Amino acid sequence: MTSADLVLPPTDQQTPTAALLQAPDAQTLDLAIGDMNLLLEQHGHVVVVYPSGITQAHERRLHAIRSVMESDRIALLKVDLPPLGVAVLVRQLRQLSICDFSPGVVASAARLLTHYIHAGALLNSVARLDLVPVSLKTHATSWVPGSQFAVLAGPSPQLVKIGPAVEPPGGPEFGTHLLVAKGQLTSEWVQQTLAPAWKVQAIHECALPSGSPRWWGTGKLVEFASYLPDISVIYQLVSSVRRESCHWCGMELIGDRCGFCSSPLAPPENRMRSASVLTHGAAAPPGS
Repeated sequence: MTSADLVLPPTDQQTPTAALLQAPDAQTLDLAIGDMNLLLEQHGHVVVVYPSGITQAHERRLHAIRSVMESDRIALLKVDLPPLGVAVLVRQLRQLSICDFSPGVVASAARLLTHYIHAGALLNSVARLDLVPVSLKTHATSWVPGSQFAVLAGPSPQLVKIGPAVEPPGGPEFGTHLLVAKGQLTSEWVQQTLAPAWKVQAIHECALPSGSPRWWGTGKLVEFASYLPDISVIYQLVSSVRRESCHWCGMELIGDRCGFCSSPLAPPENRMRSASVLTHGAAAPPGS
């Protein structure tokens, strides 16, 4: 991970923690290479997950480390989810890392799991929101005092201006938990309106990631992310996808792209087919 506050507490005693890959202004390149070499010696492979909102210098550092080490055992996964959604994804990958999956499957599973994380925020303004598509009209209305917006960044962008008769953005159609991180915006809309509308099974709170105000364009927000909480469901979801060998680096993968070298699979019949696992009732945690 590229930020310590994106490492959520484990949900059980078996889930491992994540290593922190620091920014250039916090660590020299030599020390960063040394840390990566130690991780490779200890674990064999390293899957690096980072949000699209990190600084260019930090992203260049990650690529520089892999380039200098000339290692094909380092996967760099840039994720377009907002910070809280990235934190949820990282915890799920940490859970998968101790299952009987190869490093290639764990890395490529990141693209699959992002489709089942509904990540968004309640904002008081979208005037400086650059990472989610917003119309000029919406930008203009955000200057009206008292306006609030529910913005969903993934799995598909949605924006709703909050009002008494306005429905919340569409959410998951399977059982989830909701993680909430409060910024400088005082509101219970996420817990009192969004959560019931999405029929979430539980609500958890955590501290707002430090990168969230930059990602959303404002510190006056309440960030949220719904996710599959049961590792048995996540395991079944990943297991249901056909496994292939990357024609370029030889790593095992699922879906249509290698998590380590980013090489795509050309044949259409090898593309990801995973929806059936959830649509046939496997998404609900056992006993729900």
